[in-house]
Amino acid sequence: MYLLPTYVNTVLNTLNNHGYEAYIVGGCVRDFLLNRIPHDFDITTNAKPFQILNVFKDFHTIETGLQHGTVTVVVEKNPVEITTYRIDGTYSDGRHPDTVEYTSNLKDDLSRRDFTINAMAYDGNGNLVDEFFGLQDLNNRLIRCVGNPQSRFSEDALRIFRAIRFSSQLSFSIEDGTSYMIHNLKHTLKKISVERIAVELNKLIMGDNVYNVLMQYSDVISTVIPEISECIGFNQHSKYHKYDVWEHMVVSVKNSPKILSVRLAMFLHDIGKPKTFTLDSKGNGHFFNHAHVGATITENVLKSLKYDNATIKRVTSLVYHHDDEFNSKYDIKKALSSWGSETFFELLSVQTADAMAKFEFCRERINHIGYVKRTAMDILYNNECISLKDLAINGNDLKLLGIKGKNIGDTLNYLLDEVMKDNIENERIKLLEYVKNPI
Repeated sequence: MYLLPTYVNTVLNTLNNHGYEAYIVGGCVRDFLLNRIPHDFDITTNAKPFQILNVFKDFHTIETGLQHGTVTVVVEKNPVEITTYRIDGTYSDGRHPDTVEYTSNLKDDLSRRDFTINAMAYDGNGNLVDEFFGLQDLNNRLIRCVGNPQSRFSEDALRIFRAIRFSSQLSFSIEDGTSYMIHNLKHTLKKISVERIAVELNKLIMGDNVYNVLMQYSDVISTVIPEISECIGFNQHSKYHKYDVWEHMVVSVKNSPKILSVRLAMFLHDIGKPKTFTLDSKGNGHFFNHAHVGATITENVLKSLKYDNATIKRVTSLVYHHDDEFNSKYDIKKALSSWGSETFFELLSVQTADAMAKFEFCRERINHIGYVKRTAMDILYNNECISLKDLAINGNDLKLLGIKGKNIGDTLNYLLDEVMKDNIENERIKLLEYVKNPI
């Protein structure tokens, strides 16, 4: 559990050999105690930044954030952040300390951290420093602020989203006082950059505990994504749906594979329903064109959170097409041709998760989706013609027949369509003959 990589031990030992205290700290300690492999290691020490630079003068160092007491040392090609024990000043912007004060007391440094499970330090020699009962909370699967939750969240509003993200990722509960202040201070999330919110949202929706978190903290989510507000508690008045719009979306996220584009699509796939709702004379709810309206809203949401263009395009397409039906082999070929196999199979995952979040009788559709998936895999395995590059003839062949300009592309696309319909065999001689003597 405490077997540290050699490069981390090198940093700790180098500081110790020069007379300084040194500990790994924060999330890497938490992950070790959970038997997880940390992504990176942060080290804290009583050495001041200029002393750290002197200790590691024979190593490559980067003056990452000297104003906050942080130096990065590269050991065995691994960057390690080393930060001097510090006490943070006021947080006037609700995100970063205005000033920092160095301290020689490790407890002072640990007391400024967000949650108890992230406020433990380990020296690499079997000694765990746990001033705030983080190990106890870790064993009880509990997220609790260090000290006063109002103070912790007022210092840095991003901690509000980090708390619910950890709850989703780790399947931990949130301590009552901490939970109360999350709801009470949710409005302060508006101070946080949308890019940081998007990073936390991605991690949250990929978590195992995503259902409980999205349901319990829907008010927090809607603070940063107000478009979902209408979905929360919206009765669908539908024989197909056991949940309101929001809970249906949340259940579908839980039921979907851990592919970010798929989970983002499920998180937003029915966001267009409130705006397209109609009630017929029998009291049945309808949402005509909701997928297309939802795709527009999804695009706007993702743009506002500054997602990259590729993610926006992929997720928006999945939302737009999530109700599409594929009733023939030709339909499947057309979809594979238009979107590519990766997006097509992600769409089938979207449709499966959607069906699983409805009444049980609707899950019969899952059998059909399975048939569609097997058919698509057969098409790809057999290298059936689904794109212009698969056609047995090309534009040069058509030029030799006297076809020019735009007519070349039109003819090739027509031939591809006929081949996919199985009206023409994809053989060079037969395709050329068809062009010469169309039926």
